[in-house]
Amino acid sequence: MSLHKLTAGAGYDYLTRQVAALDATEKGHTGLASYYAERGESPGVWIGSGLDGIDGLAAGDPVSAEQMRALFGCGLHPLAELRQQQLEGPDLTLRDFQSVARLGVPFKIVDNDLIPFRVEVAKRISGLNAAIGWPADASIAAADRARVRTQVAREFFVAEHGREPLDARELAGQIAKDSRPRTQTVAGYDLTFSPVKSVSALWAVADPPVAAVIERAHQAAVKDALAFIERHALFTRTGPQGIRQVNVQGLVATAFTHRDSRAGDPDLHTHVAVANKVQTLDRRWLSIDGRVLFKANVAASETYNTALEQHLRDSLGVRFAERLGTDATKRPIREIVGVDPRLNQRWSTRRVHIDTRRRELAVQFQNDHGRSPTPVEALHLSQQATLETRDAKHEPRSLTEQRATWLSEAAAVLGSPEAVASMVRAVLTPRAETARITDSRWIADTADHILTAMEGSRSTWEVWHVRAEAQRQVRTVDVGGENAPALVDLLVDEVLDRRCIALAAPGDNIEEPDALRRVDGSSVYTVAGADLYTSQRILDAEQRLVATAGRRDRTAVEESAVDLALLEMAANGTALDAGQAALVRQMCSPGHGFSWRSPRPVLGKRPPCAPSPWPGPKTAARCSAWPRRLPRPPSSPGKPESVPTHSPNSPGHLIMASCKNGRPRSDRRHWSSSTKRAWPTRYPSTSQSSSPSVAVRVSDWSVMINNSPPSAPAACSVTFSRATAPSA
Repeated sequence: MSLHKLTAGAGYDYLTRQVAALDATEKGHTGLASYYAERGESPGVWIGSGLDGIDGLAAGDPVSAEQMRALFGCGLHPLAELRQQQLEGPDLTLRDFQSVARLGVPFKIVDNDLIPFRVEVAKRISGLNAAIGWPADASIAAADRARVRTQVAREFFVAEHGREPLDARELAGQIAKDSRPRTQTVAGYDLTFSPVKSVSALWAVADPPVAAVIERAHQAAVKDALAFIERHALFTRTGPQGIRQVNVQGLVATAFTHRDSRAGDPDLHTHVAVANKVQTLDRRWLSIDGRVLFKANVAASETYNTALEQHLRDSLGVRFAERLGTDATKRPIREIVGVDPRLNQRWSTRRVHIDTRRRELAVQFQNDHGRSPTPVEALHLSQQATLETRDAKHEPRSLTEQRATWLSEAAAVLGSPEAVASMVRAVLTPRAETARITDSRWIADTADHILTAMEGSRSTWEVWHVRAEAQRQVRTVDVGGENAPALVDLLVDEVLDRRCIALAAPGDNIEEPDALRRVDGSSVYTVAGADLYTSQRILDAEQRLVATAGRRDRTAVEESAVDLALLEMAANGTALDAGQAALVRQMCSPGHGFSWRSPRPVLGKRPPCAPSPWPGPKTAARCSAWPRRLPRPPSSPGKPESVPTHSPNSPGHLIMASCKNGRPRSDRRHWSSSTKRAWPTRYPSTSQSSSPSVAVRVSDWSVMINNSPPSAPAACSVTFSRATAPSA
């Protein structure tokens, strides 16, 4: 499941022109009813338990463009226009018409077309149309529009900075800044539920009755995921600056089920557009607290995946297993056993071809206009790539036409229609498997596995992380769909209550009255699911790290070696600025085995992890557990020095300082970290050699010091290597 925001105002246009109309941007502003009739698509429907608070609508009712425009475009009652037309009486006032249309406070909408950049672009386009005798508001070719936007952006940049843009990045940044909407009122959230490829493949080639069962299982899994969101992640905020987080009745949403991807391949998926309107228990209409919704995103996605497997297993008897060849660095993907992998690959190749052509068009755009395409222009390039890579025969309009096309493609891949039918029969009659018993021993072993998974990826975690991992484990056992939620809750409680340590502030001994508590008994002055947890092994690793930081028996890198390395790097064309050079000197000079520097953090970013250097379980020992702080070493009192960091425009490098015990180090490790992280990562050595190593990373800069014991002769040198895209 993916999650994206929908903006108010013209944001609903994304729903009616792309989501509701299956990405058919050429539809224009015609009614959805005619579109569904022409394409044979199923109309969108209203869903969500919050519909009980909206008069005139019920779950399952079809969605119209007028209803979406009222709710998602303006924040009004979906039937606002109809309700106003039904008002009768001689003494009606404007307030009467407004009251029947309201659903809480309407969205604040600012006319973004009045942005100076957009106004100037519109003027230039009107001038081009006038020169050729066309109407001023006529559409022009995408290439001409891009050329106008580039010219206007260049003029705006010169007026603002007094010089020409140095490169395409500055020009593209000017367009992004000048065309950015002034407001970002959230009208709703687009939740997209997509099964694994083998489910869509089986649905595409199976007989219609079987395909209908698969589609019903998909819809049931979507409902289970939405029920999880309503039960655990749907709240609103009240009080001064939204200080109180309270329960709501349920969500109000529209669901649109699509049958294929933009490439024309079978891709059963559902868009759920959740309105940013929820009703409190005292019947007030407010907005959703998006903080919890985004944090629960992965847990909701795993809930959908688990529910889909259970529904398909209960209704069709199919079995799922981890896909062979799955990247070991990524989470394993579970596919239906028996679905030929060649079908999955065939119906993914089209997307590969489209992406290849899209990249080619993006390069061509860059060469033609001297800048990268904006998100809107990139969407047009993607649509162009789709059309250019699609054969004429791949233009199905109805489900019957789509299924005929997919069956012929599957027969071409597997050899014959009989081979396709044989594969479907094998999938629906899998070999019997020994059911795993979910007894107390399984609960304990699975809870231990979940804790190890938490320790292996982060130093602190929340209930959402544990719940998502619990869902992944429950999928591996054959339990009924009605028992799975209880089993997940049991695992979550087992991990958090018996195996984790809560990083909570001491209580203030204040007991809120019932009026200031949520349904689950928690205080409205707390954020649901925000409690942090860690484990004893993480805390023990931190203590060993602090002890290591206080040691002073390591050899420092000689200052002359650092100077020589800096000169050599400058001679090779990559000179460090004053702040970067100072950072290298500081890291090489302390004389103790471990040190850190803290550059200014990026707002909202947390310190990333480092791999544990100590024997024992494979945990991810962090240098600090949020919001806890590492104490400074005893001999380094006071505040840490302010360390200047490199310019964000400079390329990333890997700086390594090594001490050699009289011989070259052939097993020296390459230390790096993701360039996306802005906090320093400290890497204690995992090497088992006699020369302990310490690598320190600050933003895109890393320093590695291989220190010899004081008794051993050390031939220290500093070497630099450049890594434009370092990775952990």
